[in-house]
Amino acid sequence: MTHFYQKNELAFSLAWIGLYVILFSVADQISADLGTVKIVTAPLCLAMTAFLAVWIGRNGLAEKYGLGKVKIDYGKYLYFLPLVVIASTNLWRGAALRMSVLETILYVVSMLCVGFLEEVIFRGFLFKAMCRQDVKRAILISSITFGIGHIVNLLNGAEVFSTLLQICYASAVGFLFTIIFYRSKSLIPCILTHSAVNSLSAFGVSRGKASDMIVAVVLTVVSLAYAVWIEKAN
Repeated sequence: MTHFYQKNELAFSLAWIGLYVILFSVADQISADLGTVKIVTAPLCLAMTAFLAVWIGRNGLAEKYGLGKVKIDYGKYLYFLPLVVIASTNLWRGAALRMSVLETILYVVSMLCVGFLEEVIFRGFLFKAMCRQDVKRAILISSITFGIGHIVNLLNGAEVFSTLLQICYASAVGFLFTIIFYRSKSLIPCILTHSAVNSLSAFGVSRGKASDMIVAVVLTVVSLAYAVWIEKAN
């Protein structure tokens, strides 16, 4: 794996994106067939998270991928308060226990790991591999790829309308996260926010199409406006 990485970082990142999408789709489907949400996905998430964390550490790549200690001027980033707004999205209409206790635990564990995995793969591997040639193109492709990646939810039974909305605002959030990583050199704020958004969806009350659209617009506006602020502050 290390040899593959050293030989071609871009191919390495694309391979991880493909592996991630395929394995998680299959794991979710098997979990559904077994009748327990995330029963297969959660162990897979934990295994992949542990594997990547150890591999990054052993190869001295923590600083490169924003997982090391970084000095941040928090004032320039509004103390990351806009990220709190984004993280709380799934609780705007209230909270409820929508699954069994076991399924809720498995879901939260999976989503916490997904926050780490997707940030490392899309913001870390892919963005870093591309930014050597053209930073602007790397930011754009990393953001759009992250958004389009959510189309896989259709394979797991998600509605077309909600999935299309998710692709739109996920691209905006992906753009923001890429800007944060690029400017602050830290991936930690992105991982924490991403993990919070995902895991709190286990407790979110179902919304109608109108509410989904409002949330999508708010997320898109907040993400883009915050990204512009960060760019001007830096």
